[in-house]
Amino acid sequence: MSPATKARLLIVDDEEPQRLMLASLLGRAGYEVDAARDGSEALELLHASRYDLMLTDQRMPKIDGLELLERTRREHPDLPVVLMTAYGSVSTAVEAMKRGAADYLTKPFERDELLIVVQKVLRQQQLETEVADLHGTLRDRYSLNNIVGNSAPMQQVFSLIERVAPTDVPVLVTGETGTGKELVARAIHQNSRRAEGPFVALNCAAVPETLLESELFGHEKGAFTGAERDHAGKFEQADGGTLFLDEIAAMRTDLQAKILRAIQEKEIQRLGSTKTVPVDVSIVAATCDDLERAIREKTFREDLYYRLNVVPIHLPPLRERTEDIPLLVDRFLAGATEKFGRGQVHMAPEVLDLLSGYPWPGNVRELENCIERMVVLAQAERLTMADVPTNLQPGRRSGAASAELFELPPGGVEMAELEKHLIRQALERTRGALGPAARLLGVSYKTLQYRIRKYGFDREEFGGRAGEWTG
Repeated sequence: MSPATKARLLIVDDEEPQRLMLASLLGRAGYEVDAARDGSEALELLHASRYDLMLTDQRMPKIDGLELLERTRREHPDLPVVLMTAYGSVSTAVEAMKRGAADYLTKPFERDELLIVVQKVLRQQQLETEVADLHGTLRDRYSLNNIVGNSAPMQQVFSLIERVAPTDVPVLVTGETGTGKELVARAIHQNSRRAEGPFVALNCAAVPETLLESELFGHEKGAFTGAERDHAGKFEQADGGTLFLDEIAAMRTDLQAKILRAIQEKEIQRLGSTKTVPVDVSIVAATCDDLERAIREKTFREDLYYRLNVVPIHLPPLRERTEDIPLLVDRFLAGATEKFGRGQVHMAPEVLDLLSGYPWPGNVRELENCIERMVVLAQAERLTMADVPTNLQPGRRSGAASAELFELPPGGVEMAELEKHLIRQALERTRGALGPAARLLGVSYKTLQYRIRKYGFDREEFGGRAGEWTG
């Protein structure tokens, strides 16, 4: 905080020359200053007005500086106090800090020393206020009230979140891409006793297999080529809070075993270290895959599945809760107009009907992106059919039309083979370019990367260079 912001200071000193000198000096520096001749007058002023900082002398009659400090901290806990004393022994300073002083000054002190301490304490107070405001924003953003849905499936989700949040049991969130699995994980965290602790998220499908173990458990300097310094993994970063493991099925089975041990033993071991590190984390895992099928295919450990699946929460796809679409549209319209500085924007009824009837393969995330695009490009306050993206226009819904072409054979179908076949077609059509292929398939870039690794596709087969799948 700078003097230009007109911070208001209270000076308490029983010596009038000292009191007037401090008031004059700080007033010339740009602060608003009030002065009290003793602790009693200071307490009266504190009850009558709001201050950003109090500087009090230590040795005063009736109520000394330490007693005034204690009473101020008790009655005005957000007000920082700086103690001034000519009796600046180490024990006095230590006692002042123990009782909650923000800092102390030993008389006589220089003008610059005083201004530096005042500026430092005010800046620290401002940072603490900003952090508190941020915590409040996060609580609002990830509260249950911020997850939209009046449908029966979503009401069941809300009920499960409310019941599981106060506990520390592992939670497994399932659902298609874009249904809001991380939003649920954050809501669990924000409504838990760990809300003041860290929320750490890791998408297991987005990290190369060779680096995933280090990301999870950390490493010591020299553990492998390129490990130039010690690194704390996600488990350590989430200590005292919540660790969200997204796309848990993308993890190798040997790492799954280490995850299981970390959950059970509440300790981890960094790469390159022989020491164990205790960790206190709540685990929320998520996947868009069928883990029971993965268990049968030996790609996911059954013991880890049952350890994570203590409380399962399934998020339905948007097409199965279409009654929530108008509510989501209202929320996203309000968010988009604020985000992009637009005035009030309304949606024509026929557009809302169109959006409510679309299958939304990308689920809530795709709907939100669609609304944002319409708001950004709209030239009027009313969104009409002309503002609807081409792929959603009647008769041009390539995704919906192609879905209608599929007919289940009498003998059934092997979903894994069908998925593999469709991914191959998309990669052939895009010559191995993942971004366009993901859009053709209606999945996220990261999900497609995971599927490609899962089915062992070779990039050279589609005209690309050998190596990591990117682009």
